[in-house]
Parts: sequence; structure tokens; C-alpha cells
Amino acid sequence: MPNLADGLERFQRDVFPDKAGLFARLAGDHRPGALFIGCSDARVVPELITSAEAGELFVIRNAGNLVPPHMPGAASGVVASIEYAVSVLGVRDIVVCGHSACGAMTALAQRQDLSAMPAVAGWLRHADAAVARVSPEITGAPAVSALVRHNVVAQLANLATHPAVAQALARRTLTLHGWVYDIGTGRVEALDAAGEFTALAA
Repeated sequence: MPNLADGLERFQRDVFPDKAGLFARLAGDHRPGALFIGCSDARVVPELITSAEAGELFVIRNAGNLVPPHMPGAASGVVASIEYAVSVLGVRDIVVCGHSACGAMTALAQRQDLSAMPAVAGWLRHADAAVARVSPEITGAPAVSALVRHNVVAQLANLATHPAVAQALARRTLTLHGWVYDIGTGRVEALDAAGEFTALAA
């Protein structure tokens, strides 16, 4: 906690004064252009990766960057945030971003026993479709890497099942993007029209 308090003090002393005008505008104006769905992993910071300014990204972070598929009558914080971002904020882009060395994907790829963490095990069931796409012949780091990518594809498919998202896609006012961020190099691969992940930037 002392480190957080020290950081807050530095923010108020060094950062906020230089951006006072921005924060004054943001106090009454919330219009982010994109929704970023990423992992809760502390090493993956959407605003840092994208060099986004305050107010530019609406962010959802959870274990494994998962998106529950639409189920009538079912609600969750993730689903509610997606609906709000699309229907109220009018975001024009949604990024689902997986990352290297993901603990959630590692647990699934290695078939780890999660019985002592039933909430985690239940949540990760949203990645079942991705797990099914990874060949059992692939093991170790290549299996994790493959699963991270299959999971991004699976979560994009889940995302498109939500009525607000489906309607925006039909109107062509929304574009979905799949990314994989490499922690060690800072590089990002993006899902292309052919279904392959290719370098997004040098």
C-alpha cells in the first residue's frame, strides 16, 4: 500500500497539473473510441501498450480475457460493460487482446487441477471452444501459445453473439479486432482477414 500511496502523490503532484485541462473536460465528457477486453494480468496494461490517453479506452479486464456468450436472462459485469460500451458510449472498435505467458491459458493447456479454485475453473469454461481447437500432440510453450491465439478467436465469436454487438456489426458501425501481446518484446500480432495472426507494428 505505501507504494500505491506514493504513486498517488506523484500523480497529484507531477501528472495531474500538466493534464488539468484534459481532466476538466473528461469530468463532464465520456466518449471513448474503443473497448479493450484484456487479461487481468498486471503485466498487460492497455493504456501503456496503446499509448492511450485518459478517456480514450473503455476497458474490461478479467482472467483470460474471456467473453461469456450471450444467454437470455444471464447477466455479468463483463456482459453489462460490453452492452454499455456499444449501446451507450457508441464505441466503434472492440479489441480482444490475449498475451504471452497467460496464467489462465497455461493452466488450461497443461490441464492443471483447478478443483481447489472452483470459481476460476467455472470461469475458464468460457475458453472450452479454444481448448478443443488445440491439438493434444502440442505440448509445453507451443501449446500455450496456440491456445492464447485460439482463445482470442473464440472470444471474438462469443462477442458477436451479443445483440448490441451483432446489431452494430450489421450496421457497420463497429469493428472487432483480435490481438496477441508479447510481454517480453512488446510486439503485437493482429488477427487478419485470412484468420492468421501477423505483426501489427514493427
